[in-house]
Amino acid sequence: MKPVTSYRDHLRAMLLLGLPLIGGHVAQFAIGLTDTIMLGWYSVEALAAVVLGGTYFFVLFILGSGFAIAVMPLVAEADAEGDETAVRRVTRMGMWLSVVTAIAAFPLFWFSGAILNGLGQNPEITDVTQGYLRLVGLGLLPALLVMVLKSYLASLGRTRVVFWVTVLAALVNAVANYALIFGHWGAPELGVIGAAIASLLVQIVSLIGVVAYVLVVLPQHKMFTRVWRPDWEAFGHVFRLGVPIGLTSLAETGLFAASSIMMGWLGTLQLAAHGIALQLTSLAFMAHLGLSNAATVRAGNAIGRKDPEHLARGARVAIFLSLAASLITVIALLAFPRPLLELFLNPNEPNREAILGIGVSLIFVAALFQFVDGAQIMALGLLRGVKDTRAPMLIGAISYWGIGVPTGYVFGFWVGWDGVGIWLGLVVGLTVAAILLLWRFWGPMLASLRVKYSA
Repeated sequence: MKPVTSYRDHLRAMLLLGLPLIGGHVAQFAIGLTDTIMLGWYSVEALAAVVLGGTYFFVLFILGSGFAIAVMPLVAEADAEGDETAVRRVTRMGMWLSVVTAIAAFPLFWFSGAILNGLGQNPEITDVTQGYLRLVGLGLLPALLVMVLKSYLASLGRTRVVFWVTVLAALVNAVANYALIFGHWGAPELGVIGAAIASLLVQIVSLIGVVAYVLVVLPQHKMFTRVWRPDWEAFGHVFRLGVPIGLTSLAETGLFAASSIMMGWLGTLQLAAHGIALQLTSLAFMAHLGLSNAATVRAGNAIGRKDPEHLARGARVAIFLSLAASLITVIALLAFPRPLLELFLNPNEPNREAILGIGVSLIFVAALFQFVDGAQIMALGLLRGVKDTRAPMLIGAISYWGIGVPTGYVFGFWVGWDGVGIWLGLVVGLTVAAILLLWRFWGPMLASLRVKYSA
């Protein structure tokens, strides 16, 4: 009979694993947040360009990171079984797939101006955005490799190093941004291009830091010894698990990207306000994302132990923590909407009041989807931990694109609610996803695991 882990033990394990991951995600997010704040103080046009460019980069990054996320449950399961060879095999092939993805994506960065113009964006903004994306596109390769190695380390319980490497990267980004955007300390004033150079530098520094740690602290895994040698079995395993994860994440990210595109149709001020509000809600989402990653690792360990009841107890704790984080976020958003928005704008910006007015209305809508946004990413993390990725991919496509995007368009343009209507589409899409994904985990998935491991 398997030993029963108490809810208190699950809570302690989730926090020990999840808090450094939350901190790492917040530090990673701080890189984009710094760009948004500093460029918001530089000019509204620069802010709109980086909102558009940042969304574009993130869509491609999140698609490619499906392979890195796939490494997490595979390494967690292998670690629970004591199989160090499998740990090395899947991590290496995750890196291989990341390299292939980055090379394939680069033309999309190089010709991004034409793509964005085709999507109906302001040509003056897209010209600036293309210059930004041609530089940050070079950073996709190190960014994806870092993501794979962070997943590998997190699955082994080494989340503190993930946190500190990311904090270092965020500090480098802040210093480089301050110098290159505004031309301080003798550096040239480069505006948006300065932010792009800083982002590229950060990705390189992050990769060097995490590779050095793996080489020094985990030499037994021989992670980079003959790393050029293919392992087609592990390659196929990571590929089959990672593609649905990437497409699911793309569908979710695409929901927010589509909202950015539609806000761009409304105008530069609406896009700028949307970008600020999205940064604030995304910052809150980092707590859910870190907990979701921890849930994936814990679920993978439970599968390695062949213990569905351990999985169910841990899942309840993970969802409870997500609900608590959502409650804190809702209180903060409703209590301090204007002061939070003001952090991103120059006091002398002539359109300041108009942007703040739009932003406050969006923040109130954002409070509506905090609970369902946390619930859907937590359910995704649990399902990934048990290697169930195809059904969530279909649920995501239907919820985010079949329901969320059309609803946002109808409310925003047909009904005439503008930005608020577009954001209500986010609420509807995320709500449907949360309901279906939670049903998938607690219903068919958990039932099938109980049958499988009781036999």
